[in-house]
Amino acid sequence: MELASKYDPKDVESKWYQYWLDNKLFSSKPDGREPYTIVIPPPNVTGVLHMGHMLNNTIQDILVRRARMEGKNACWVPGTDHASIATEAKVVNKLAQEGIKKTDLTRDDFLKHAWDWTNEHGGIILKQLRKLGASCDWDRTAFTMDEKRSKGVIKVFCDLYNKGLIYRGVRMVNWDPKAQTALSDEEVIYKDEHSKLYYLRYKVVEEPEKYAIVATTRPETIMGDTAMCINPDDPKNTWLKGKHVIVPLVNRQIPVIEDSYVDIEFGTGCLKVTPAHDINDHALGLKHNLESIDIFNDNGTISEAAGLYVGMDRMDVRVQIEKDLKEAGLLEKVEDYNNKVGFSERTNVPIEPKLSTQWFLKMQHFADMALPPVMNDEIKFYPAKYKNIYRHWIENIKDWCISRQLWWGHRIPAYYLPNNGGFVVAETPEEALTMAKEKSGNNDLTIDDLKQDEDCLDTWFSSWLWPISVFNGINDPDNEEIKYYYPTSDLVTAPDIIFFWVARMIMAGYEYKGTFPFKHVYFTGIVRDKLGRKMSKSLGNSPDPIELIDKFGADGVRMGMMLSAPAGNDILFDESLCEQGRNFNNKIWNAFRLIKGWEVSDAEQPTSNKTAVKWFEAKLKITNDEVNDLFKKYRISEALMAVYRLFWDEFSSWYLEMIKPNYGTPIDRSTYDMTLKFFNELLKMLHPFMPFITEELWQHIYERKEGESIMRDCLSIPASTKEDENLVADIENVKQIISNIRTIRNQKNISPKEELELQAIGENKYAAYDDITIKMANLKSINIAEGKSADTIQFMVGTDEYAVPVGDLIDVEAEIEKQEAQLKHLEGFLAGVMKKLSNEKFVAHAPEAVVALERKKQHDSEEKIAMLKESLAKLRNK
Repeated sequence: MELASKYDPKDVESKWYQYWLDNKLFSSKPDGREPYTIVIPPPNVTGVLHMGHMLNNTIQDILVRRARMEGKNACWVPGTDHASIATEAKVVNKLAQEGIKKTDLTRDDFLKHAWDWTNEHGGIILKQLRKLGASCDWDRTAFTMDEKRSKGVIKVFCDLYNKGLIYRGVRMVNWDPKAQTALSDEEVIYKDEHSKLYYLRYKVVEEPEKYAIVATTRPETIMGDTAMCINPDDPKNTWLKGKHVIVPLVNRQIPVIEDSYVDIEFGTGCLKVTPAHDINDHALGLKHNLESIDIFNDNGTISEAAGLYVGMDRMDVRVQIEKDLKEAGLLEKVEDYNNKVGFSERTNVPIEPKLSTQWFLKMQHFADMALPPVMNDEIKFYPAKYKNIYRHWIENIKDWCISRQLWWGHRIPAYYLPNNGGFVVAETPEEALTMAKEKSGNNDLTIDDLKQDEDCLDTWFSSWLWPISVFNGINDPDNEEIKYYYPTSDLVTAPDIIFFWVARMIMAGYEYKGTFPFKHVYFTGIVRDKLGRKMSKSLGNSPDPIELIDKFGADGVRMGMMLSAPAGNDILFDESLCEQGRNFNNKIWNAFRLIKGWEVSDAEQPTSNKTAVKWFEAKLKITNDEVNDLFKKYRISEALMAVYRLFWDEFSSWYLEMIKPNYGTPIDRSTYDMTLKFFNELLKMLHPFMPFITEELWQHIYERKEGESIMRDCLSIPASTKEDENLVADIENVKQIISNIRTIRNQKNISPKEELELQAIGENKYAAYDDITIKMANLKSINIAEGKSADTIQFMVGTDEYAVPVGDLIDVEAEIEKQEAQLKHLEGFLAGVMKKLSNEKFVAHAPEAVVALERKKQHDSEEKIAMLKESLAKLRNK
């Protein structure tokens, strides 16, 4: 196969991805090797690839490809999440566009639409991941609502209910009025809001000429007020003790109660109590036996129970009620106020605290199991800073509201008996019927007499089982695959789902497998634009990942992402990084074409080539050790940079130049063979990061058989020795000598073709490498000189001094012109500094450090000017 002159990712990527699939190279079955398992954080079934997915899946692919090349049995399980709230919202919107309301459909009819939507959109994101190069075992693709996963979820619900860990009760929950469902505490995002503080006048019944003033951010809830509360220790409100007040506009009489819960300093120290719409007010209501009036419908509009503003949206009421209170003379004042408001993580609308009958999971039992393994590093977090965030949540854990008022999801397996006969929980309707007959003593009951709970389970209740359920470990706990692949090796995820998902998987792991679900958790950062803003559709600052791949190639984009992706830190993404990745691809391609273009002979290997080969072999081993260490520490971005520098700086810029034959002459076979061997090892080191170009070139290095792949070519670089380190340190100094000579040529306008002499003052410490120095610096000789002499330019490398005789080699006129220009620039710069220092106000009032800096600039400039003048004088005398 002939290599094209330019690297074209489009030609290469689809070809090799299909080759990998055709040869089942991503496939994994249990065998005698050490397993390496990753389960994908399942993206929403209706989603498309975004930059966060790109980052997360690139890192997973790097880890799994590297594991394969270490000889492990690598298994990366893909799949998608049914995403109850997000998917149901999309289906409802689609139906609305067709003039159909969800409420007009039966549950079964709606679910048919939802499955149609899922089947149409569900595979998009997984297909897109193939373009990225994701080496998932696609035959294992799982879906949180497929048959095996669904059966497992219901089995777990029933098990936990039977263990007394799931219960049903009326509790204050977070309500999403847009999705019209309860949410868990973790699904509420608190945002800083520029709000208003409204001071409302409550007429005092016993003293009609007086008002009690209440400060509130939510005047629209006054229709639910059932008490006013003061702190018994608040002297300014003692006069209200035992009295009653009239709710503004509502004209309902409510008692003034006393409780130390009230903050004396907030507002006026008077608190309106709305037990149905605030978690703390609810607690006060229970304590003081207050009435609870729910004034909101499920969709956030005002209910009949409110008596006012019925049917209006809560936010519209807030605007209207301010006007009405003002008109009635019941609004004391309004102030600007900053507070935190809870928003639904899914629909981004303000949540409403709501009393509701829901299903809950007791969490303390799980928290007790899940905290120690993270804190004692049995499960390691990268970076470790997330341990404290995890600990804080676990130590303050609340019961998990697991029911959702949705149809798309796993329906709660609770079956209600007729005539308020209670309920039974069972895995199937048939089992439920048997249990119902036993519970009621009525053998004439039929399945039709039972009514299954309408709610479905929180999506996270299925995904917390993911590392177990993808291997069918819930339904068949002792199957060969769960025993072989579990616990998994690494989890790569974003820190914003540490509570939603990571913590809960750990809990499920200990509950159902008796051990952790993964050994390491790598937290990615958030992808931001170069201005530091989070990428989002609304800001329009997020590039389309597929368009990026089309423009720069998958390898270029992967490299661009990883160059800016240290674990746990936010990624400031810039397209120029992908361009850098593409340029690196071109560098690799051109280096390979250069090597393959050399003519090879059986001539004896020159000494300089022997040294170069020995040096690069040592450098390769040392860098490989460094990369291994970085991978162990999950510093993947730094590992890439180490390989990048090895290829670009050491192999391409130094090694190839060291061994490159003179134009028209062949290279010796020994050096050529070793160079191909080095290239093969470099490609293997690069492969996890850049799978496509490395496969293409690996296939071109030697004759390969059909079905062979770089990903099965195990890394085989031995560990470095002290001898390797010494050699590399010596060559670093030799490179500095060469660089200094090249700088002298450049500064003094000496042609690269002009052979120079190098003088080592006192001794030539690196005489063993003279062949390389002479070739690379174009020297006629390297001699030892006892001391410095005129017409030489000296430089230091470490503590060793060198000199290059330049004599008549310098173009005197060009050098005079150059130094005169430098002198003119420095004199202008000095004049500016002196102007500042001659300004008495500046010297007297500027910070001492600033004045000191200007004086240093003066001193340095004067020194350089004196040296230039001396040098010019010598040149003019020549």
